[in-house]
Amino acid sequence: MTLQAMDQNSYFDHLGRAVENQHDPKEKNMKNSKLVQRVGAFALAAGIGVAAQADVLSDAKERGYLTVGTEMQYAPYDFIENGVQVGFNADLFAEIGKELGLEVRHTDLPWPSVLPGLSSAKFDMVGGPVTIRAERTKNYSFTVPVGQSGFTLVTRAGEEELTSLSDIEGKVLGSFRGSSAMAATQALAEEYGAAEVREYIDASQGYGDLAAGRVIAIGNEAVNNGYTVSQRPETFAVLPDSSYGEVAYVAYVARNDADSESLVVAVNEAIAAIKADGRFAEIQAKWLGA
Repeated sequence: MTLQAMDQNSYFDHLGRAVENQHDPKEKNMKNSKLVQRVGAFALAAGIGVAAQADVLSDAKERGYLTVGTEMQYAPYDFIENGVQVGFNADLFAEIGKELGLEVRHTDLPWPSVLPGLSSAKFDMVGGPVTIRAERTKNYSFTVPVGQSGFTLVTRAGEEELTSLSDIEGKVLGSFRGSSAMAATQALAEEYGAAEVREYIDASQGYGDLAAGRVIAIGNEAVNNGYTVSQRPETFAVLPDSSYGEVAYVAYVARNDADSESLVVAVNEAIAAIKADGRFAEIQAKWLGA
């Protein structure tokens, strides 16, 4: 599932719903208020101004390039092909760079290291994209959404022991450390009585173990699983009717601090321009098939 456009109200409604699960009404209202403050960068992009200040964007313009942390084993968003970074993120950030007048330099790290790397200022922002969750807004400022996430299971092609979700009882699944897919797959495993969910650092390890029969299925975002199957249909297949977990929006992120506010605003404006002239839809169709 992918996203082509979202208005300001839809974005705030989504983030507001993420706080609705808090038990204490007063606490919920306080957290909801703080949550809106934490996504103030989005409001800025919608036209609510604040005073300018020295920040990450100014530093990037001074040196001539923006630094972006990512994981390059995350097809179709970011991966290496013939020694070159390709994918949805690579193409979209190339266009964002044009809008900002900046070169974009990517740092490749295992996903569990990417958000901590942002927090320690190893790069300016993250091009995951990252699932928008209320608890993450304490440390991170999200751009406007660039897609949606939902999860499926991938099995080996022709797998006879797993034909429906109920068949995972007693079996070993796999997913990816530090990801929203991992949390959703663990919940699925608990619901259906799977024996274990093994954690993998990257896609090559996880899908490699699946191909070797060490796990019965890999839980991942539907987009990633769909792309993997399209590239290796003789090896893998999406389990029919295996959608699970909450559908959520995904976005790029910067640090949630005053120095990053203008960067998020500028990236939001760049994404809006890229959507307006059709470049976003072209990139989406190329890599995500929609």
